[in-house]
Amino acid sequence: MPRVHPVLALSAALLFLGGCSDSLASGGTIEIEDNCEPASFNAALGAGACLHASSGAGQTLASFNTELNATHHVADWYIDPEEMSVREGATFSVTNAGGETHTYTEVEEFGGGVVPALNTASGNTTVAPECADQSTFNGSVIASGQTRQHTFDERGTEKYQCCIHPWMRQVVTVR
Repeated sequence: MPRVHPVLALSAALLFLGGCSDSLASGGTIEIEDNCEPASFNAALGAGACLHASSGAGQTLASFNTELNATHHVADWYIDPEEMSVREGATFSVTNAGGETHTYTEVEEFGGGVVPALNTASGNTTVAPECADQSTFNGSVIASGQTRQHTFDERGTEKYQCCIHPWMRQVVTVR
């Protein structure tokens, strides 16, 4: 009869159990990010449009517009993570870590937002109905530096986007 080493058997059992663990998140932080450069954004869009506190220079409005028109999105404007799986009932902090105001809006289907020029430049010419609904929009606004709590209370796939910058999107699988 072959002899089994107890350490090897225990290691194999632990590897098996580790592979079966449930990795669904039950809480954490979602970050809404941008890298606006205050001087150029505020000069064009009004005082307070960009409150970025970064020690770096940030992206100028001209550079933002060039990138948006060339690629239909701006890489430094995003929701992190872009995709995630969570437990039903999980509550997350949604933090606006950028300098501009954003929304964290649940939408049935991704679409455009409330700024026609950003919709056109990003190729999102059909506005998401939830973004066009004033009460839904207002209830999902998160100003620079603010944090809100969000509970994922329905199983299935949920979609979230910024109704100002419609390429900022997230897909959440709720189990």
